[in-house]
Amino acid sequence: MALRLDEIVARLGGEIVGAGDTAISRIATLEHAGPGDLAFLANPRYRHQLASTRASAVIMAPPAANGPAAAILTSQPYLYYARVAQWLNPPPMPESGVHPSAVVEGEVAATACIGPNVWIGPGARIGADVVIAANCSIGAEVEIGSGSRLAANVAVYPRNRLGARCLVHSGVVIGADGFGFAREADGAWVKIPQMGRVLIGDDVEIGAGTTIDRGALDDTVIADGVKLDNQIQVGHNVKIGAHSALAGCVGIAGSAVIGARCTVGGAAVILGHLEIADDVNVSAGTLVAKSIKEAGTYSGTVPFLEHGDWLKNFSRLRHLDAMADKIRALEQRLAALEKKS
Repeated sequence: MALRLDEIVARLGGEIVGAGDTAISRIATLEHAGPGDLAFLANPRYRHQLASTRASAVIMAPPAANGPAAAILTSQPYLYYARVAQWLNPPPMPESGVHPSAVVEGEVAATACIGPNVWIGPGARIGADVVIAANCSIGAEVEIGSGSRLAANVAVYPRNRLGARCLVHSGVVIGADGFGFAREADGAWVKIPQMGRVLIGDDVEIGAGTTIDRGALDDTVIADGVKLDNQIQVGHNVKIGAHSALAGCVGIAGSAVIGARCTVGGAAVILGHLEIADDVNVSAGTLVAKSIKEAGTYSGTVPFLEHGDWLKNFSRLRHLDAMADKIRALEQRLAALEKKS
């Protein structure tokens, strides 16, 4: 696909500097762009590359700077780049139909595409323009909304629901049992049946290898616009608010509630039964051990140390309460001595 700058601005807004008929065919970085490429400057640290880039045009924030002969000026160059990149790189739409090797026991819209060796269970409903790639397992009574796409080897357990325009990458498991057990007096474990569902809203993306457990009694809920990276564990009865984004290897224990528009950095851990307010940013590697009631950025990482040093420091950490008591006692004695003098 080739586009002109004036076509892009007519659709997405912004201001053109230079020739509006400049043609571009792909997006590239400032460093590696060539003729016919549209680069973008979103991070000021790369501003020095404007002078040497070979891009035909650059998306950037005003004011215009020395660089290519043409530019699109916008207050949000990274967002603008994302929208142009989507326009230039639409996902391929396979032909509708059901592969001969697929087993379909539910309802499939005529415009859906069902790949090789897919199983769709009884009572399942697959919406218009849905794409389900090879070897997916769609359980009984599952609902998948229009325009959603499942990559190969996705498993959706029975009775769960996905909204419209979702993107689910390979290896995702939706609706496996939550980790629920009661303990006998002798220590043996008794499994608690997991009776709830997973309800996923519209425009949700779920990264490869992520697992979302079904609820124990109530439902696990992923709201509209949520973005989940690879290798995330979402426990049973978790609620994630609209337009939140979680990076890779985040772990969320059962019944935690995450508000809307939150971000959670990679490998952070959120303990169960906690509540996180809207507009909270949790830094990578943070352990969230209590509820967060107010918007803001929260961090709780401890730099790693050589093992022997860590043991020494931790041995002191265990005595912090006693040390604090001694300091208070010393402060009181010092105050008393100062009064006498």
